[in-house]
Amino acid sequence: MPASRLATYVFNGSTRYGAVTDGGVVDLSARSGRDYPTLREVIAAGALQKLANEAAKHAPDHALDGVTWLPPIPAPEKIICIGVNYPDRNAEYKDGQDAPKYPSMFMRTPRSFVGHNSPLVRPRASPQLDYEGEVVLVIGKAGRHIPESAALDHIAAITLCNEGTIRDWVRHAKFNVTQGKNFDATGSLGPWLVPYASESQIADIRLTTRVNGETRQDDRTGRLIFGFRYLIHYISTFTTLVPGDVIVTGTPTGAGARFDPPRYLKPGDVVEVEADGIGVLRNGVIDEAL
Repeated sequence: MPASRLATYVFNGSTRYGAVTDGGVVDLSARSGRDYPTLREVIAAGALQKLANEAAKHAPDHALDGVTWLPPIPAPEKIICIGVNYPDRNAEYKDGQDAPKYPSMFMRTPRSFVGHNSPLVRPRASPQLDYEGEVVLVIGKAGRHIPESAALDHIAAITLCNEGTIRDWVRHAKFNVTQGKNFDATGSLGPWLVPYASESQIADIRLTTRVNGETRQDDRTGRLIFGFRYLIHYISTFTTLVPGDVIVTGTPTGAGARFDPPRYLKPGDVVEVEADGIGVLRNGVIDEAL
């Protein structure tokens, strides 16, 4: 488990942020909230590791089971998701095409995500809720037209995503997947941020997804078609990246839609996305209330 973990959470009805230890959560809002109201301000100030180091001097304020986890970045300006970014995932399409020249991408809304240990919601509109485990980059330094040589300098932290998808709704239109990717509470982000320290930390992360304990996805970021440097460079060509922006970097082969018959998520299922050096993002599944 990484030594430095910073999370956003709710305690006694109040949204807070803190450092996660094996024994609980050190409330950093109480100690640093005047300077940094949320983790977005901590990121913008380049102070994630500084606060993690400060937290190490204190005993936990809250038990781990006494908080409700939220997505780590409150109200990010942009959540940019990358599609078809592992070689085996490209081969799944069986269209005879080589790896794409440029990355596929789409945007998601913050409302489409929940935090660690909160349930994903299978919507009334469709039973085809699917899972997609992914490694996430969180931007720490603003930039436009960022060269690949400097791209990693713009990363503040890494985290995880279950980029939940409503499969039939991504096929409603000819050229977009937006509606199938943005149902409320169908995906998750978290459980926490791990401050970025060096390229070796992210060069070849093993990423796995389990459903009810069964491994469904298993790959490594060293095999990405479009690596982290290139993604930051490419995205910053058309939009200014700012602190707190989230880049969801792609999912391996093995999503439920690719089984015969498909194995979509149903109420009572538990999905775990795990990555070396980050941790485990865990979510159950419920049906949308009638």
